[in-house]
Amino acid sequence: MSQGIELVEVKGTDIVKIIQNDGPTAADSVKDIVFGSVAGMLGKVIEFPFDTVKVRLQTQPDDRPLRYKGPIDCFRQSIQQEGVRGLYRGISPPLVGAAAENSALFFGYSIAQTLARKHFLSHEYSEDVNKKLPLSTLIACGALSGSFASFVLTPIELIKCKMQVQGRPNIATPPTSPIVVKGFSGQSALHTLSVPHHPGPVALIKDILRVYGIKGLWHGQTGTFVRETGGSAAWFGAYEFVSTKLRQLGNKEKTSSTDQMIAGALAGVSYNFFLFPADSIKSKMQTEAIGVRGEPVKGFLAVGQSMYRAGGVAALYRGCGITCIRSAPSSAIIFLCFETLKEYFHDLGR
Repeated sequence: MSQGIELVEVKGTDIVKIIQNDGPTAADSVKDIVFGSVAGMLGKVIEFPFDTVKVRLQTQPDDRPLRYKGPIDCFRQSIQQEGVRGLYRGISPPLVGAAAENSALFFGYSIAQTLARKHFLSHEYSEDVNKKLPLSTLIACGALSGSFASFVLTPIELIKCKMQVQGRPNIATPPTSPIVVKGFSGQSALHTLSVPHHPGPVALIKDILRVYGIKGLWHGQTGTFVRETGGSAAWFGAYEFVSTKLRQLGNKEKTSSTDQMIAGALAGVSYNFFLFPADSIKSKMQTEAIGVRGEPVKGFLAVGQSMYRAGGVAALYRGCGITCIRSAPSSAIIFLCFETLKEYFHDLGR
């Protein structure tokens, strides 16, 4: 029996309810979550070293000379000082995050399309679930799925960013300093301490909860929300547009694996380029040191203004090139893996 969604009134609030004969089945929803998780983790393993370099470029101090001349120099210094393993520092939270983000994105995208078919489009779309939705609707569905995913992703990215910049040589305090207690609004120091042991994800979470409470885990939420909402609209929109055009140009009934990878690669670049400044501000906020209870924390606009005053527009796009380069193969793999798994298990169930 098929299931779908219906909006019902409960205490004045619309909620999503699963009902019969409307939209994706429960099995389809589970597949979206599982396939999205697998695809996301595979893509993350491929892109993570590039992401580490991106974060390190983004979070260089504004009040001192830049440590890295560019992505290649950052790669070189990182490998010399920490080895290849250093480029994968902090990958555990992102693997969880990639699984959570992509499962939330693909699941949310499917649910948003079901909502659009039932409540916002003409009856021809609700009566024929195989009828392709207009591109503008797909873009809106992508934005909705991204806004939902942002709330899942922010705490994971917070820990990831803090771990990625651990081990960098001390540039804020003397090498003998055992601890720094500046807050998010002070000098970035947590990740530059010259200490023999770096705190792991659990220790970082405990420190954040101790100082800022549960809301501290969502520090940088505004940047993540802006990036994920707009970026996901561009991500799904670009993929749908390019894959459709390639299918039409080749006069094909379905999109080939090559076309899926091409569309996915262009989607990845679109996702990262257009709203990259929001990601830069978020990374800057999330890599500041954990401070002391009660110390004020700079917000999204304040951090953005500080970065702009220090380095202009270039500061907001620092690391953009390498981000787009690494996002192309990663996104290509994500869409290829997701679509392949979906098609394989669809055929298997016949």
